[in-house]
Amino acid sequence: MAQFVSATQLHKSFDGQPAVNGFSLTIDEGEIFGLLGPNGAGKTTTIRMLATVLAPDAGDAHIGGHSIVSAPREVRRIIGLCPQDIALYEDMSARDNLLFFGRMGGLTLREARTRAVECLETVNLTARADERVARFSGGMKRRVNLAIALVNRPRLLFLDEPTVGVDPQSRASIYDTIRALAHGGTTVLYTTHYIEEAENLCSRVAIIDAGRIIALDTPEGLHGLLPDAERPTLEDVFLHLTGRTLRDV
Repeated sequence: MAQFVSATQLHKSFDGQPAVNGFSLTIDEGEIFGLLGPNGAGKTTTIRMLATVLAPDAGDAHIGGHSIVSAPREVRRIIGLCPQDIALYEDMSARDNLLFFGRMGGLTLREARTRAVECLETVNLTARADERVARFSGGMKRRVNLAIALVNRPRLLFLDEPTVGVDPQSRASIYDTIRALAHGGTTVLYTTHYIEEAENLCSRVAIIDAGRIIALDTPEGLHGLLPDAERPTLEDVFLHLTGRTLRDV
């Protein structure tokens, strides 16, 4: 399978404190790749660098052959970002939100209208398309957030903890959507601190702590890091590698 993402020695500090410290990985085209870590581990900063929202202090990454440092515009044309914080206009309908963000992304009005219909269908919100987002549940808002990230047909989709605070039905719908996208060839980088999500969705998982990848393998391969444990779970491995100290950030 062709390699689609390659990151090499990414570094980022804030006020002299390293947030990402030598981050390197590769992701194959069409892969759902999980980035797992405790609060403050550097997941969101990494995503923001790869998405060209933040410039790295050092290092580089190539997405679809384009450098995030020297060719950020080309990178932005082929990625979609679903941020951890919901970014919607609540006084507008779901459809109008997609039209707005589609037009902001360079689509013609006709293209934006077509994609709004397609993306709302993808996230199972066609019947609620013309309702104001303010009336939506948290799970529905998350699904609109995901639809917006899809409006420009990204080849790489960044999902930064997209199921935080959603109901089980919305969570299952989001999982189904992600699997269908990957089956169609979209590459997905999925950040989470929910162990079961990484285990059930991702073909490979990187565990990140203090801005560094401390383990990377398939979920089954990561289980092998605790050979003496009886039927270890990914949560067991995660706690073994990152410790049990509370991460209040």
